[in-house]
Amino acid sequence: MDETHRKPRSDALKNRARLIEAAKEVLGRGGPEASLEAVAREAGVGIGTLYRHFPTREALFQAVYRHDVEDLLRLAEALERPGGGVAALREWMHANVALVGTKRGLLGALAVVVGDDSKAMYSELSARILRAVDGLLQRAIAEGEVRADVSAEDLTQTFYALCYARPPEPGWETQVRRLLDIFIDGLRRRH
Repeated sequence: MDETHRKPRSDALKNRARLIEAAKEVLGRGGPEASLEAVAREAGVGIGTLYRHFPTREALFQAVYRHDVEDLLRLAEALERPGGGVAALREWMHANVALVGTKRGLLGALAVVVGDDSKAMYSELSARILRAVDGLLQRAIAEGEVRADVSAEDLTQTFYALCYARPPEPGWETQVRRLLDIFIDGLRRRH
């Protein structure tokens, strides 16, 4: 077997997963204690292990962000079942608030300078998120629950406007979810 293409060891995969979860927690909180050393400590590994998996701060941020988006995309797939289109849309939008919270914290803690690799990743993931929103929305429209003149772009633009209009202070997620509920209720088709 070619040494450069061998499958990662199970302990390396576990370390990587722990580092991603620790980064989400530590860096998501932000503040002066949000260092890469704190991430390694939280994950129970040495700083060398962190740098072997994530050679730059941007690489770590990308991994955390991609992980959270992949979770959201899996949730969208799981919600693609007949009936309850508005409820599925609401559940997915509420879950997306957590991703925005993580991203806000990471940006502040990492002071990321977005390079070309990040721009390509964000573009790809944004397109996948838009397709997931559109799938949930089209199902709600087909079920007669939501007005037909609403687009996935309308939903995502409103969602991000609501999230970023609130300062990242304690309780902002609850306020945004409440406003999302009002917005989603306003999308309902009136009979």
